[in-house]
Amino acid sequence: MERLDIFGVPIDRVTMRHAVEVLDDFLKEDKLHIVATPNAEIVMMAQKDKEYMEILNNTDLNVPDGSGIVFASKVFKKPLSERVAGFDLMMEFIKDISSKNVKIYLLGAAPQIAEQARVNLEKLYPSVKIVGTHHGYFTQEEESEILEEINNSGAEVLFVALGAPKQEKWIYRNRDKLKVKIAMGVGGSFDVIAGKVKRAPYIYRKLGLEWLYRLIKEPWRYKRMMALPKFALKVLLHKRKVDIR
Repeated sequence: MERLDIFGVPIDRVTMRHAVEVLDDFLKEDKLHIVATPNAEIVMMAQKDKEYMEILNNTDLNVPDGSGIVFASKVFKKPLSERVAGFDLMMEFIKDISSKNVKIYLLGAAPQIAEQARVNLEKLYPSVKIVGTHHGYFTQEEESEILEEINNSGAEVLFVALGAPKQEKWIYRNRDKLKVKIAMGVGGSFDVIAGKVKRAPYIYRKLGLEWLYRLIKEPWRYKRMMALPKFALKVLLHKRKVDIR
């Protein structure tokens, strides 16, 4: 796959359909594949976090999650055809594998949330195979027990909802211990599936304004949201610098 560089973070040039096909191919290989979903906020985090930048450069798939990434690709005259949101990719992939006897494990979110997400996914896709869940509020001492539980479950796909960058760092740190074939960070997806958090209406997502909806609903997130205008300014200044050259 062709990878586009956005300030040091590689982004794979994939559509939603192509991304699902790539994940299906990962299941055919007997090794761990790490999947990340970089958006503008994650790219900005990586500018200040060398460890995170290294991890994002050693994944097997980085999908363009966020209208900011698509915006940057167009400004740099290397346009991506579409945004591939991590939540949508997770749901499309679960739909794809629900009838294929592929075993899934859900790790993360607050107590009871992952389990409720499992219940709701099983209602949505009755044939889906979710072989285990565990909340994300575990200690370092409990980690080995959780890894053993994941491995003993026979899970092939692990969705980790610990938030960025914690989820990617957790996966990468345990990459030699995990026996799953795919490990993907999914942020707050379990909260949405469980019904605890409402996702932005379609029109907001279509217009690339999902961040605005989240800000309206969760105004205390404004400090994190400041990464978005900073990213846009960084993109435009970089473009100007290149044009001057």
